[in-house]
Amino acid sequence: MMDGAIDSHVHVWTDARGPYPQVAGAQEYRPERFTPQDFLNHAQPNGVTRAVLVQMSFYGFDNSYLLDSMRAHPGVFSGIAIVDSAGPEPDLTMQALARRGVRGFRIAPGDSPQGWLDTYGMAAMWRCAGDHQLAMCLLVNPETLSAISSMCDRFPETPVVIDHLARIGADGKLRDSDVRLLCGLAKHRNLYIKVSAFYALGRKRPPYTDLAPMIRRVFEEYGPRRLMWASDCPFQVGGGHTYANSIALVRDGLPFLSEEDRAWLLARTAASVFFTA
Repeated sequence: MMDGAIDSHVHVWTDARGPYPQVAGAQEYRPERFTPQDFLNHAQPNGVTRAVLVQMSFYGFDNSYLLDSMRAHPGVFSGIAIVDSAGPEPDLTMQALARRGVRGFRIAPGDSPQGWLDTYGMAAMWRCAGDHQLAMCLLVNPETLSAISSMCDRFPETPVVIDHLARIGADGKLRDSDVRLLCGLAKHRNLYIKVSAFYALGRKRPPYTDLAPMIRRVFEEYGPRRLMWASDCPFQVGGGHTYANSIALVRDGLPFLSEEDRAWLLARTAASVFFTA
């Protein structure tokens, strides 16, 4: 196994639109490109040697750039793909992608926050994820957490990863009720939390220590083996934020963590979920 930290949430894309077309009408993002090498230029000086690539939304269900990036850097990147839950046999698509190194699948409520998990395709995906130990990776807000709990009850063997602390504090308010909802999901033994996207939560200013009380409460409920750090790069970089700011909060800004705890948050948990076939 490689030494060093693992960033469990990174987006990459290219300005080569010919081989990697974007979905018509998709939201534009800056920079115009953020390739795997661009990421490594930020990560390696900070002791990060591996990462989990998350399919960029504007590529839709075409995971080609994700897969090509993984193939070009063997052992460095794992992947979280996106498949169409409403398409034919999404579970077979998941299995095909898993054979190419994908270890997780991103889902989100989108424009249908009510009942978005109550579909035949979602049930097929969650069942497949449990059978093959592939992670269902959820981009959600606090109001959707109760529905997630119901799915965890239905599919207890399915690994589930909630992105960015369920985006608690995205509006600048770290509500105790939201933190309680997130902590309440700790009863599901296969549910993990990404401690990530600090630039977008709470005061949204480094060194992000205003997030420490929330992170401590989540840590006390889940323990270090179900928490993993991530930057959400490249969105962590720029506008007064740096890659070093993100990892520094876990390395230096949370005094309640032991060295072993940090090892789990910075590498071991992500390795167990995304780098173990």
